[in-house]
Amino acid sequence: MILVIDVGTTGLRSSLITPGGALAEVCYLPFAPTSPSPGLVEFDPTPLAATIHDSIATALRQAGNPTVDAVGIANQRASTLLWKRSTGEPVGPAIGWQDLRTVGECMVARAEHGLALAPNQSATKLAWLLEHAAVDADADDLCFGTVDTWVAWVISQGERHITDHTNAAVTGLYSLSDQGWNSEVCGTLGIDPAILPDIVDSGGIAGRAHAIPGGPPIAALVGDQQASLVGQGCLSAGQAKITFGTGGMLDVCTGTAAPQAADRSPNGTFPIVAYTQPGTTVWGVEAIMLSAGSNVEWLCEDMGLIDAPPDSHTVASACDTAEGVVFVPALLGLGTPHWDYGARGSLFGLTRGSQRHHVVRAVLEGVAHRGADMVAAAEADTGLSIPALHIDGGMSANPTFVQALANASQKPVRVAPITDATTLGAGLLAGVAVGVWADLDEASSATPHRAEVEPNAAADRAAWERALQRAQGWIPELSALDF
Repeated sequence: MILVIDVGTTGLRSSLITPGGALAEVCYLPFAPTSPSPGLVEFDPTPLAATIHDSIATALRQAGNPTVDAVGIANQRASTLLWKRSTGEPVGPAIGWQDLRTVGECMVARAEHGLALAPNQSATKLAWLLEHAAVDADADDLCFGTVDTWVAWVISQGERHITDHTNAAVTGLYSLSDQGWNSEVCGTLGIDPAILPDIVDSGGIAGRAHAIPGGPPIAALVGDQQASLVGQGCLSAGQAKITFGTGGMLDVCTGTAAPQAADRSPNGTFPIVAYTQPGTTVWGVEAIMLSAGSNVEWLCEDMGLIDAPPDSHTVASACDTAEGVVFVPALLGLGTPHWDYGARGSLFGLTRGSQRHHVVRAVLEGVAHRGADMVAAAEADTGLSIPALHIDGGMSANPTFVQALANASQKPVRVAPITDATTLGAGLLAGVAVGVWADLDEASSATPHRAEVEPNAAADRAAWERALQRAQGWIPELSALDF
């Protein structure tokens, strides 16, 4: 049995994976962040540690307390924690990846030092904690970590202070060329490299989980998006997945050749470490949609057009087309390829005959168009052809949306065997590390996709482009921001 601890933005799950790649038991516990004021997103690491212990104990008990042979960790990326090495006591709140308190610091870093840092990265969040929360702390006693680091610390009972390359590479503190911590960025931000965790392979034995019966090896640490990439078997150059959760994340495997630069590419994607195993680094690029499933939540929670997200399929199915209605899903602005924080969600093409089902279908199709935009951007930036799209996340269960994505991208869409492939990816990496499978190819072959949907029509991309242009630049001050 492989135990996977998967910490997301609003909750965590502990899951047991069998050698056949099936989920034997899952315990999900909510753990939502708080927002003490607009733009701030925080959580308390101490109750998170308790929730980790509770979820593990519950999953094991429900499964009959089997022997755990390996532990994998998947996690939300770039959320920032600081604690005391001597006691494990947190120093200040953990700052969530969505937190925007350091927008100004990112702008100063670019203007004065030429550093391309974004507020969703860890770098300026850590600098903020060191300045505002660690005033009375002994600098030699501090530990920084992302969520994976905290989970490993908790289950190793303070023995291991580690992260992996997939998580380190999105902190803003990592050097892609050296595959280690960036001393220049640390120096500029006043961060002592001694407080940073050791960087280990995504898949490989990195310590012991003493808090779990038998002290099984910690055999995988991996960021959530890269875990989903592995979990859906996207291991070769050109293979790609999109996770359609609250937002949307496209990751494309580019192979073992290192990227030439760490900066965002001309079409709005940026390089990532896809995963590492002993002696091997596999790279990728990532594209971001700032709002995906949140548009469906808006339909039910704010607009009242549907009762629950799954109803979007039923309502949209009442019409064959949106009858010219186009929705631009820019509730939080636009990510790849435009990176326009001032763009806003927009409905175009409404007539007196437009009805509820036309609007609901237009919302699903708008998210699909954004997915196709990300695919085009990734292909342009990498020079690779993406033969098919592998998808997971809540929207992957919506047949109308899946067909719209196939039509907008003109590519077959392969639906993951489980909605959250992050858990599966961390489990496969851990299983390979302890010999359950010989390699990731063998591991992923045990978990084939659930369905494949071919394009059955051509989406109206010209109308989409017209709507997209009109939605951009709606708030010029925000549109001028560039991270």
